[in-house]
Amino acid sequence: MPLLDANATHPITLPDETLYRDTVHLKNVISHPRMEIGEYSYFTHSGEPEDTAEILAPYLGHSVRERLIIGSFVQIARGSYFITSSANHPMTGFTTYPFRIFRPETFGYKDLPVKDTVVGHDVWIGHNAAIMPGVQIGSGAIIAAGSVVARDVPPYAVVGGNPATVIRMRYPAETVSALLDIAWWHWPLEKIDANLAILEEGDLAALRIV
Repeated sequence: MPLLDANATHPITLPDETLYRDTVHLKNVISHPRMEIGEYSYFTHSGEPEDTAEILAPYLGHSVRERLIIGSFVQIARGSYFITSSANHPMTGFTTYPFRIFRPETFGYKDLPVKDTVVGHDVWIGHNAAIMPGVQIGSGAIIAAGSVVARDVPPYAVVGGNPATVIRMRYPAETVSALLDIAWWHWPLEKIDANLAILEEGDLAALRIV
């Protein structure tokens, strides 16, 4: 059986050969002009596959200015979602009430600043995490369940809480730098499969010579 099927809508088959339908490959179920999604990234939810984009990023309309960019091999648990810049209310005046969204000609607050939300590669986003507008999450990061991520997350950091803060770094700085240079997520799937034991064991010396 192949390691992964890039064309599968539902990438998980249980030991009894039942297809697990709550988990979807994002790239195969989302066609959204403001979303960019890498290979093999998945999301678990109880909705229909065609509803995935709206469940994952409910405020990201097709005509907004910002983008949601998700790298490859990202793992997004049930209940997690992205609040993008289009959900922001005006905060520079005396009221935050979004009066202008009730008029078609002023809908969208086009003068408010927007910033793309970017998730790197091999990021694990835990159950019920909320990612706020414009956040940049580095590759290899882990977002703890229930976290509210309101600021950028360094590569290979473990963050948690509300607002999420760095709990610890997964590896020393020199190891993080090496992993980012190796960038295994860009390897062909056959190479990943052949070196899966090294990736799972965390043997940097062996990974360097692959």
